[in-house]
Amino acid sequence: MRVTAHGISRILTILIMVGIAVSAFSFLVMWLWNWLMPAVFGLHAISYWQALGVLVLSKILFGSFGGRHRFRRDWRARLIRRWEDMTPEERERFRAETRGGCGPSSPAADAPKA
Repeated sequence: MRVTAHGISRILTILIMVGIAVSAFSFLVMWLWNWLMPAVFGLHAISYWQALGVLVLSKILFGSFGGRHRFRRDWRARLIRRWEDMTPEERERFRAETRGGCGPSSPAADAPKA
């Protein structure tokens, strides 16, 4: 693998952009915290580094700032594929199981309405 000047400049550009984005998010977190939290909850104001720590902690705890949306994007296509792969008996059983909603199924709910 050959490293070119273009490749190095591209990597540096990406690193600089990531640094700017992290810095901007940290300042946004700091500004929002210092604007809201002391007035609403009586908490102390935080510094830039504490805001960066809150940002990293939220990434660790909640896992995403917008990555891995593949599951959210193609859930409908996967559901349609699964439905098409079902036999007519499986489809009818699925319909019967989902008619009751979220709660337990009762004989009264399955009875035809007059």
